[in-house]
Amino acid sequence: MADKINPWDNGGEAWEQSNKIIDFAKITKLQAPKDNWFGYIKYGLLIIFALWLTSGFYQVQPSEQGVVLRFGKYIETTDAGLHYHWPIPIEEVIKVNVTQERSINLGAAENRDYRNSAFTESHMLTGDENIVDINLTVVWKIKDAKDYLFSMRSPDETVSVAAQSVLREIVGQSEMQPIITGDRGKVEDETKDELQRVLDEFNAGVQIVRVKLQKADPPREVVDAFNEVQRAKADMERFKNEAEAYRNEVIPKARGKAAQIAQDAEAYKSATVNKAEGEAKRFASVYAAYKDGKNVTVKKMYLDAMEEVLQKANKVIIDPSQKGNLLPVLPLQGSKQ
Repeated sequence: MADKINPWDNGGEAWEQSNKIIDFAKITKLQAPKDNWFGYIKYGLLIIFALWLTSGFYQVQPSEQGVVLRFGKYIETTDAGLHYHWPIPIEEVIKVNVTQERSINLGAAENRDYRNSAFTESHMLTGDENIVDINLTVVWKIKDAKDYLFSMRSPDETVSVAAQSVLREIVGQSEMQPIITGDRGKVEDETKDELQRVLDEFNAGVQIVRVKLQKADPPREVVDAFNEVQRAKADMERFKNEAEAYRNEVIPKARGKAAQIAQDAEAYKSATVNKAEGEAKRFASVYAAYKDGKNVTVKKMYLDAMEEVLQKANKVIIDPSQKGNLLPVLPLQGSKQ
């Protein structure tokens, strides 16, 4: 095996060559990457810019509205579909669900603190100066995303305060009895319409879907007395209805009986008058006959009277002046066949 050549054996010549090779390698190693890094940076920036541009595409769902802001200022509202905006930080999109129903409760049990206050938000004064404890549910949704986002700082609180104010106004114009036991639908409809009008004046971008009066009772401090009053009123109504039913039953009978009596009296009057008129006419005819022949009329009247009297008698009277052949009398009235 041949011996390896020692680079230091040639009096430093080999050492000088090796240094030149090393220096060339260093220069090459340092210069080549500089050109490659610039290309990498350029292509990297182009890729980042392309990705930034493509990030401006956004999808709005059918249940949403997209609100486009440019440097925080409102630009437009977009509906469902695929859209494009300048990417952040130039523009941004806020998506708002406009079909979701939201609800608030006024006078809910969890919102009350009976220890710290005798009255809560649920206690309201009626038009007849009574206090009623009300629990109301308001269901609403967003109808305009722009107004909803920029017209109100706290939408839930705004709807709640407006609903409470409107409800107090409606209750203050109504009596207690209809609210508790009567037509609650009227209170609900009036509250919904008035609340929608107030929110529209605020440009709240909110639509009231429905208002439901969950409970309307007197305060618990007077509920026993109120129930007693209601029972008394119910008894009064019952007695009134019973009396009305009795009246409706008796009055027609009395009127029918009165009409029958009046008809009987009218018939008796007509019969009596007709009989009297007949008697008068008969008397007039007899009197006229009497005037024409007094003896005949008197005798006929005598015979008629005697015939009427003797028909009822059981005795037979025989004129003693009559002599000769007398027919025997056979009394048949008392005989049996």
